[in-house]
Amino acid sequence: MAEVGKGVNAGKLASNVQKRITRAQEKVLQKLGKADETKDTAFEEEVAKFNKQLADGTKLQKDLKAYMAAVKTMHECSKRLQDCLAEMYDPEWFGKEEVDSIAEDTDLLWQDFHQNLVDNALISMDTYLAQFPDIRARIAKRERKLVDFDSARHHFASIQKSKKKDEAKIAKPLALVERAAPGWAQGIITAHQIAQTNLSRSQAEEELGRAQKVFEEINYDLQEELPTLWDSRVGIYVNTFQSVAGLEEKFHRDMGKRSIYLPVCFSCSEEAANHNLSESGSDAPKSPAKVKVLHDYGATDSDELDLKAGDIVYVLPFANPDEQDEGWVMGVKESHWLQNKNLLAKGVFPENFTQKL
Repeated sequence: MAEVGKGVNAGKLASNVQKRITRAQEKVLQKLGKADETKDTAFEEEVAKFNKQLADGTKLQKDLKAYMAAVKTMHECSKRLQDCLAEMYDPEWFGKEEVDSIAEDTDLLWQDFHQNLVDNALISMDTYLAQFPDIRARIAKRERKLVDFDSARHHFASIQKSKKKDEAKIAKPLALVERAAPGWAQGIITAHQIAQTNLSRSQAEEELGRAQKVFEEINYDLQEELPTLWDSRVGIYVNTFQSVAGLEEKFHRDMGKRSIYLPVCFSCSEEAANHNLSESGSDAPKSPAKVKVLHDYGATDSDELDLKAGDIVYVLPFANPDEQDEGWVMGVKESHWLQNKNLLAKGVFPENFTQKL
C-alpha cells in the first residue's frame, strides 16, 4: 500500500511539473507573438478594481488600528493625569469623593470607547478583508486555467493542421507499401495510420474540452462575484465612518458630563477655604454656586433635601443632566459640608424656594 501511495504521489508531482512546463512554454510563445492570447477586457477591469479595493481596505484597516493605538495611548495619559489630580486633591477639600469618582468614570469611559471601536469598526473591517485572499487566489487560478485553455486550443489546432499535411506526405509511400504487401494486408496499413491520427486528434479534442470547461466554471463564478464585492465596499466604508463618528460623539459627550463637575469642586473648595479665612477676620468673596433658602421645604422623597429658611446650600451639577427635572437643582447644605467635608447628604430641592447669593 505504501508503494502504491508513493506511485500516486510521484505521478501527481510529475503531472504538476508537466503543467508548469506547458504553461511556461505557452506564455513564451504568446510573448513572442507566435501564439494568440485570449483577452477579456471587461474581466481585466474588474481585477483592476479588485486590486484597488483591496489596497484601499488594507490602508483603512491600518489607519484604523493606528487610531485605536493612539486612543489607548491617550487612555494611559488620561489615567495618569486623573490619578495625579486625585492624589493632589486634599481630603478635606469639597468634593473629594466626586473627584475620585470622576477619575474612575473617566478610566471606564476610555476602556468602553476602545472596546466599542473594536466591536463596531475593527471586527467588521477584519471580516470584510478576510474574503480577499481566497478571491485573489481564485483570480490567479483563473489565469493559469486560461493559459491551459489557450495551450490546449493551440495544440488541437496544430494537430488539425498537421493532419492534412501528413495525409498528403504519407499517401504516396503508403500506396507503394500497400502494393508490395500480401493480399491479406491490403488496406490494413493505411487504416492503422488513419486510426493513429484520429486517436491523437480525439485526445487533443478531449483535452481542449476539459480545459475549456474548467476555465469557464471559475471564470463564470468570478464574473458574478467581483462586481458584487466592488459594490460592497460602500456599505463597509459607511458603517466604519459612522461607527467611529458616533462613538467619538458619545465618548466626548459622556466625558463632558463628568468633567463639568471639576470646576464646581474647585470653586466650592475655594469657598470653604474662604469661609475659614472669614472666621479669622478676612473677607470672603461670594460664590455663584451658593443659594439661600427663603422658605421651609419638607423633603417628600429620599433624594430630596429637607430645608429651613435661612439655610445656605452649595449648588451642584447633576452627574447626568438628562435626569434633572425642570425647576429642581442638586445641592448640599453648607452646614453639612463644613462639618463633614463630603457630599453624602446631597439631594435635590425646588429652585424657587431659594435665592442666589
